[in-house]
Amino acid sequence: MAKVFVIDVAKCTGCHNCQLACKDEHCGNDWTPYAAPQPMTGQFWCRVEEHVRGSIPKVKIHYIPKICNHCDNAPCMAAAQDGAVYRREDGLVIIDPEKAAGQRRIAEACPYGVVYVNEKLDLPQKCTGCAHLLDHGAALPRCVDACPTDAMLFGEEAELRDLIDGATVLAPETGARPRVHYRNVPGFFIGGTVYDPDKEEVLEGASCRLQSGGKTWLATADEFGDFWFLDLPAGVFDLAVDRKGYRTRAFAGIETGAGKSVNLGDIALESL
Repeated sequence: MAKVFVIDVAKCTGCHNCQLACKDEHCGNDWTPYAAPQPMTGQFWCRVEEHVRGSIPKVKIHYIPKICNHCDNAPCMAAAQDGAVYRREDGLVIIDPEKAAGQRRIAEACPYGVVYVNEKLDLPQKCTGCAHLLDHGAALPRCVDACPTDAMLFGEEAELRDLIDGATVLAPETGARPRVHYRNVPGFFIGGTVYDPDKEEVLEGASCRLQSGGKTWLATADEFGDFWFLDLPAGVFDLAVDRKGYRTRAFAGIETGAGKSVNLGDIALESL
């Protein structure tokens, strides 16, 4: 049975331990026939990406570690010649550091941008899943072993099936069928702060009703006047903000998507 990675974004704190461990394992170390040394700069076979949503003071941040997806339908394999990219029995996809020299099309074919070109060696390179360690008795790749929060898991697909169910993969539309699964990737949000401009105080308990495509979300302003609608899909929304004794404020055409969440800022309600 092939191996898979499962990454829980909700558990990732952005500590970059996985990224540093990968560098430590592969920079300056020649693991041929698995991989030639990774350059000190310019390549991150494990790269932690920071995603910032919203605007001050309503900001949410999450981190997504990106590695080779060891795809079932790997575009890099299709682009390679002479068996320069192959899949092991455990599912890990390996670029042969001898056969792949000069085949830059291997890097160009990756839809995830995780195959790099070593300019000095004229060689495409990427994460190997630390196959050299697994073949010598290690249970885990260095990135997974270094994770202090268990945000990164690695193992047999059957053993991790419960975690894979409901998870997502990056760019499923490519048809590459990745074997790196992500859990709890947050959606978009819409938030704001409700207040009374005359009294110059926030309005706790204001009712907020968000609608899009026949679906409704409800939220209530907290003791700071803040409300949040979390994990929203990309789309266009209408919002109504109500509180007893005040006129309703309506907002139409609030748009999320393309990496954009929305902070509506301070919302003043006019008293009746």
